[in-house]
Amino acid sequence: WEYQSEKELDGQSFSGPISTYGGGGYTVLFGADSAESNSIIDALQSNRWLDRGTRAVFFDFAVYNANINLFCVVRLLLEFPATGGCFPIFYFQTLKLLRYVTSMDYFVMACEAIFILLLIYYSIEEAIEIKKHGTSYFSDVWNVMDIIIVLLGFICVIFNGVRTVSVANKLRITLEERDKYANFEILADMQTKFNDLVAVYIFLIWIKLFKYLSFNKTMTQLQSTLSRCAKDIAGFSVMFFIVFFAYALWGYLLLGPQLADYSTYLNSIFACFRIILGDFAWSDINGAAPSMGPIFFISYVFMVFFILINMFLAIINDTYSEVKSDLAEQKDEFEIGDYFKKGYDKMMSNLSFKREKIVDIQKALQTADVNHDNMLDFEEWRAQLKLRGHADLEIEAVFTQYDLDGDRVLNEIEQQKMHDDLDIKMEELEDEIEEVRKSKGNLKKIQSKINMKSGDDDDDDEDDDENDSEPTGLVKYEEFSILARRVDRVEQSIGSMVLKIDSVLLKLEAMDKAKIKGRETMTKLLDSIAEQELSVFKEFGNKSSTNIFRPTSTTSKQSNDSVISIKEDHDGDDDDDGDNDDGDDPVN
Repeated sequence: WEYQSEKELDGQSFSGPISTYGGGGYTVLFGADSAESNSIIDALQSNRWLDRGTRAVFFDFAVYNANINLFCVVRLLLEFPATGGCFPIFYFQTLKLLRYVTSMDYFVMACEAIFILLLIYYSIEEAIEIKKHGTSYFSDVWNVMDIIIVLLGFICVIFNGVRTVSVANKLRITLEERDKYANFEILADMQTKFNDLVAVYIFLIWIKLFKYLSFNKTMTQLQSTLSRCAKDIAGFSVMFFIVFFAYALWGYLLLGPQLADYSTYLNSIFACFRIILGDFAWSDINGAAPSMGPIFFISYVFMVFFILINMFLAIINDTYSEVKSDLAEQKDEFEIGDYFKKGYDKMMSNLSFKREKIVDIQKALQTADVNHDNMLDFEEWRAQLKLRGHADLEIEAVFTQYDLDGDRVLNEIEQQKMHDDLDIKMEELEDEIEEVRKSKGNLKKIQSKINMKSGDDDDDDEDDDENDSEPTGLVKYEEFSILARRVDRVEQSIGSMVLKIDSVLLKLEAMDKAKIKGRETMTKLLDSIAEQELSVFKEFGNKSSTNIFRPTSTTSKQSNDSVISIKEDHDGDDDDDGDNDDGDDPVN
């Protein structure tokens, strides 16, 4: 008779067909046997526990079947609308709350543990890729899908752990307090949400398979079609849903008071979707609205079904035709046949490389003993293998393997042992190469079956012993595409080289201009210095002829010769060691 809140009852809100009810209310706990329960019901009825203000009565209980290890959480609901009457509703939730009981359950637990380990591994791998590629990692849709899958995986693991602990606590409390009501509604709700989350998680994992199905043109058509027409579909969806929601609102207002399928706006939306799928009750629509009902139905079918839906199909069909024509003209991004062929080529390359190494070592073993003393020291061994391009670490490792006494010299016994081991390895290698070559024919059959092309032989390896029946004067489109891409890459590289050469030439031209300008500046500077020196020497010579030498009548010839000598010395080579033919120089 006292109201209890949602927190006190450990309950939660519930939505029925008529209304939504909170988790609180007036509660009565029934007895352990039928007699006690009947007496409680009689007391409630005599005291009018249900009155005109009552809007809903909930009967909650849970049962457990130990034979099949299943719980059943039951809720019986009686709704009393304000208009009168009673609407009975029932809900049954069958759950497996105790998940680890049988041997099969423990096997499932082991699989879950493996799943957690794989989840941790892939989360570390994704973190490394994000660190390596940065923000460009999220530009790929499949990378975003991987991140979502990893995050949902951790959420499922945490949810499962919380649910398992909650079930264990609830069962422990129920066994300790058997006279109290055990509310399993929250556990049932947690289990339902967990199942929904796992369902979405598995759905995303299966969708991810499209990432690995691009083996040939047929498997990539759907993915390419959807990705190419996504923008057109999104743009047209705006117009479609405007018209669709308008008709849903029309149906809600027109048929909602009479038909349950249109009683709410959400129900009206689903009813309109059902009309598109052909699931409708024409008699109910016509009976609820004889005048406007046919107009609503016919206009909706004509506008939405015949026009808008077919526009969607037209966009998809047009894009599919474009994708199909494009895929017919280009090579597959990745084909299984190419994968096998690449693996075969790589295997043959590795085997050939090993054979070349063995041959080099055998030749070095035969020719390294230069002094013919039947003793092979390390320097002779190293010199021979160095000529054949082997690394020092490899040379040291092979020599140390057979240098049993550690004296850095291979005697006859050690050399013979090396020779025998090399012969054995060469025989094993030849057998392996022969097996790989024999399996090449099976490779062609597998590739032809996968591509579904009879008589298609894509293997053109030079070591092939079978004769190809393809015309020698024609070139495959795939080979032409490969060559065209190589030419494009060469042109791009040449273009970048030309740009670099142009920049270098511009720099050299600028340097030449700078050198020429520097030379001109230096020439002008030297000319000015020479002119200044010449003017100084001339001035000094004039002063010397005027002040020092004053010719008389008896020495005029000698003085003039002396003046001339001084000028020639200053204007010429500045030779102070020249001889004077006229005798003693007055200046000296």
